[in-house]
Order: sequence, then C-alpha cells, then structure tokens
Amino acid sequence: MLYRLCTLFVLFTLCACERRVDDTAIVTPSGEDSTELAVKPNVPDWQKDAVIYEVNTRIYTPEGTFAAFQEHLPRLQEMGVDLLWFMPIHPVSKKNRKGTLGSPYAVADYREVNPDFGTKEDFRQLVEAIHDAGMHLIIDWVPNHTGWDNPWIEQHPDFYTKKDGQITDPINPDTGESWGWTDVADLNYDNTEMRDSMIAAMKYWVTDMGVDGFRVDVAHGVPVDFWEQAADSLYDLEPLFMLSEGEIPAIVNDGAFIMDYGWEMHHTLNEIAKARGANREVEADLSNIARSEGEAQDNVTALAIDEVLERQEERYDRGYKMQFTSNHDENAWAGTEFQRFGDGAQAFAVLTATFDGMPLIYTGQESAVDRQYEFFEKDQIEWGDYKYADFYKTLFDLKERNRALWNGEAGGELEKIETSNDEMVYAFTREKDGDKVAVMINLSGEPQNVMLEDGNFVGDYTEVFSGEQKGLSEEMSVELEPWGYRVYSNK
Repeated sequence: MLYRLCTLFVLFTLCACERRVDDTAIVTPSGEDSTELAVKPNVPDWQKDAVIYEVNTRIYTPEGTFAAFQEHLPRLQEMGVDLLWFMPIHPVSKKNRKGTLGSPYAVADYREVNPDFGTKEDFRQLVEAIHDAGMHLIIDWVPNHTGWDNPWIEQHPDFYTKKDGQITDPINPDTGESWGWTDVADLNYDNTEMRDSMIAAMKYWVTDMGVDGFRVDVAHGVPVDFWEQAADSLYDLEPLFMLSEGEIPAIVNDGAFIMDYGWEMHHTLNEIAKARGANREVEADLSNIARSEGEAQDNVTALAIDEVLERQEERYDRGYKMQFTSNHDENAWAGTEFQRFGDGAQAFAVLTATFDGMPLIYTGQESAVDRQYEFFEKDQIEWGDYKYADFYKTLFDLKERNRALWNGEAGGELEKIETSNDEMVYAFTREKDGDKVAVMINLSGEPQNVMLEDGNFVGDYTEVFSGEQKGLSEEMSVELEPWGYRVYSNK
C-alpha cells in the first residue's frame, strides 16, 4: 500500500532470494536465465523520450474532478510532460476506511470510477483530450489487496487470504501479525480464478477505456509468475507502458515491466542532502518507514551515487528507472522536497532529470509547493504562478531534443567526469548518435571551484539555463555556487 511506502513492504514481504545493501532490500532473480525474456514486451515508441507526471486528482483542483483537471492539460503539455500517471481513479471503500475520504489504494471496485471524480464518460473524455494533446496516460493499479467493500468480498471470498478462517488484512510473514493496514483485505494469488479476474479487469481499462498502461502498486508483493502471466495477456492487446512501484530486477529482467522505481538512488540523494545539512526537520510520522531519513548515514558524499549505479548495473539486464525528488508517498510521509533537500531541491531535480531513466514530477512541484498534502482528506493546492514551470520546461525540452538524455537503450550511457572534489561535485556526460550533454552539480551548501580532470567532456556546448556558449577543455576549472549546477548541450 503506497501510503505506507513501498520501502517498508520490500524489506519484509519478499524474503526469498533477497539481499540487502545499505538497508535497502533488492530482490534478484533466483536461478532463471535472466538473459532470456519470459515475456515479449510490446512497448510503445513514445516512451523513449517521455517525462512522467503524477496526478493526484483528489487535491488537484477545488472540484477534485476529471473535468476540472482537464483544464490543466495545455500548461502541462507546454511544460513538456508526455505521460500522465493518475493515482487510483476507482471508488474508495467506505468500510474500515481511514480518515474522511479514505485511502485511494483501498479499491472498492476495479471496473468503476470514483464518483467524487466524475463519471466513466468524464474519464473517457479526459482520455480523449490527453491523446488529442499528443500525451499518454497510465492509471494506478492495486493488485495486492482490495477495500472491504469490493464486490469480490461477498462474491468470491476464496479470492482472499484467510487467517483463522476469516479474510484478513495483509500479514507480516515474518511475525504472522497484521501490518496494521486494516482498511484493505489481502488477495490470495494461489487462486487461479482470482488471477484471471484481475487480468480481465486490467484488460478492460485498455480495451474499453483507452489507457496506455499501468503503474502497479506493491508490484513486489505479488508473485513474479503472475506478472509474466498478466504481461503476456496485456501486451497482446497493444503497445503498453508498465511501471512497477518496487525495485525488483526479476520483473524487469523478464520483460514484464519497462520501468521501476529508483528507490535506492532516491534514498541515497536524501542522505547526501542530510549529510550536507540541507534538510529541515520533518514533522511527518516516520515511524512506519523502513528506511527513514533519521537512519541515514551522516557522512554520505556524492561518491555514493556511483556505488548505486554500479549495483544497478550488476542487477539489471534491461529496463530503466523512474527518477524523482518527490512522489505522493514521499510528500505525505517523509516530507516535501524542500524539507528533505532544502536549498538543494533544484540541484537534485537537475540530477534526476539528466540521469538515465525517466524523470517524475509530482502534483504541485512545478509551483514549488512546500507543503505535505493530506492523504485521507480533501486538500487543495495553491498553484500560484507556477514558479518552477520554466525550470522544468528547460530540462524537459532538452530531454526531447537531445537523444543523449532519452530513456534506457534509446539514450546514452552515463560516463563520470572526474573532478578535483568528487565528494562534493557530481559531474558526468551522456552521448548518443552525436548528441551529447555534460552535467556538473554541486551537491553541497558551499561554493566549489573544481578542476575537470578526466572524462569524455571536451567540446563546445551551450549551457541550457543561461544560454552561454562554452567550450570545455581538459584540466579547466569550473566554479559552482552552493547547490549550483551547469547543464551543457551540444545541440
């Protein structure tokens, strides 16, 4: 369940073939030949240079409806967003719900829409408008559990996990006790009819409602062989985009998902910010977060980024990461990007937008909203003047025109630029088919004057934020203000 953070679930629900690095659970394929695809993915071409935006419909507008959100499409398109990820659009269970409105991840009916958001026809019109704008959309899918009002509870009680003969909420397999997720009922993946019903419901949203794929909640809590089964069926329909919430090489290496979360990288960036004194005290309840920032190491430097990249290279044969500085989980439970990254928020955003992988923006980030949104209640964003919209547009326009920044195999590999102070400055190049970028970021609150010592960076560029023409040469010095960044492009 998302609002408990997937990091907690990863640590405890996937005991088989798990290994840990820096307290982050990584699940690796157990015995299978990961060089052979178990699933033949049918992936859309548009994903190669896409940017993803997470839509929290409930809080996006005062109305909180599909129709009201639709008015924002032109500005999102102008900002360079290609792919919209909608948090669950389904009805929310009333039984055992938390708060006034409940968690969007307590799904009451997989084939209906939340009446607070509008009707199915409203959603169809929104899908059509998104496609007419040249954009695409995926919807959040919650396969691990349902709300207690879901019709399956009465119609198919055998679809659910039982404890002492009664349907139960999700159980911690290590202790046999409840996780405390009392607003949802745990699904039983030993039941083949339930599996078929889940796949049929997913297919409905593709064939009847026109969605372009799914972001799958707690994908790591569902057996790998189910994703092979489901992906085979879904990819037979048309090219689809599949995003896994977890960080599980097995379901990416086998072809079921094209992208998963860059959780380990995200937590590493949070730790770098904390080590540099960037983050503020967060008032969120961190008691149920497996890897809270309070447990972060105090001496993490920019060199830790390379360690994460090396581990990912060892574990993944294909696919790519979603890179982010915020999402609905982080905002609700760990703090805003400004609480966690402080004055370095833009520096880390530049890093995640230029890394290999697809950058994510969460609802409100383009307006630099420094507020944790209510999760179980109606909240509202004060959009203001969209303070960071031009900042993101600059990055996303660059991503579209410079193939070095495209996603996965379509883009260029990251090559490190060694500097005279790699602990504080992270610098790299990416190059693809003659397109090239050079990125230098000061990940500290102190000014840095570094020499570029080694790397494939020599050439003539334009700095994308200032428009300055710049030639980069060996052993030249670069001055970076606190949390400063330079992004150079050869086109």
